[in-house]
Amino acid sequence: MVASIKDLIKKAKETAPLKLAVAAAGDAVVLESVAKAARDGIIDPILIGDEDKIKTARAELEDGFEAEVIPTKSNKESAAKAIEMIAEGRADFPMKGQLSTKVILQALLNKEYGLRQEGLLSLISLIYLEKENRVVLMTDGGMNIAPDLNDKISIVNNAVTIARSIGIETPKVAPLAAVEKVNEKMPTTLEAAMLSKMADRGQIKNCEIDGPLALDNAISKSAAKQKGISGNVAGNADILLVPDIEAGNVLYKAWIFYAGLSSASLVFGAKVPLVLTSRADSPETKYNSIALGKVVTSGLADL
Repeated sequence: MVASIKDLIKKAKETAPLKLAVAAAGDAVVLESVAKAARDGIIDPILIGDEDKIKTARAELEDGFEAEVIPTKSNKESAAKAIEMIAEGRADFPMKGQLSTKVILQALLNKEYGLRQEGLLSLISLIYLEKENRVVLMTDGGMNIAPDLNDKISIVNNAVTIARSIGIETPKVAPLAAVEKVNEKMPTTLEAAMLSKMADRGQIKNCEIDGPLALDNAISKSAAKQKGISGNVAGNADILLVPDIEAGNVLYKAWIFYAGLSSASLVFGAKVPLVLTSRADSPETKYNSIALGKVVTSGLADL
């Protein structure tokens, strides 16, 4: 089981490299993390995009890592080529380079390539909690703006699949809210309670859900104990389900940019994970995300 970023990197290095298709790869910031992952034997990169931009970006790095280069004339063509290669078995998972998220997602969801599945795509971030010395998966701070109950079921299912692919057999899910008690004036608490009951009845499978829970008693055993909250999830949550994109975005940025925690992120809901990071993310975060994509892609085959 992955319990830290070090565990994640170690696990990613343990198996033969997978082929990573980088769409619109002509960007030195992106290629810095790709180069490191290639040197470490995590991936065999396929760089797709404007050939001159790719050459310039590689020259900036002064890094002679080996990579297949596939020239394209536009970002739309780059995204389509990356997804096409995965659909044809010539690549294993994709990464967003210097192009808009909309363009890569449109390609990923194109029925022509057969990678689309039922349910939503959602952003899942793995965060290493230094104080607790373990990781949690936080979702969804980047894709779904104001998910309703059905949307949250899909988001939970995506996160549960990712958790299982990295070795958490029966993940504990905490639907987050401001309070632990159900309050009819707070719809988030009602949905959290419904998700919990649905999991109890087997309507949401392969996980344990208990909520609503506030952030502190979802991840801290001592906080849960002080508030008198019992159960297997309180203080032990593997997955944090945020109520909406704003809460998730603020929580992620507070953890990463101010608390200095390490992370990795990807989009899931299709047949393969998509490595998708922000331009503001550090090279370390991008590298960690590639490693997570590798581990998840390998782990999905065993589920």
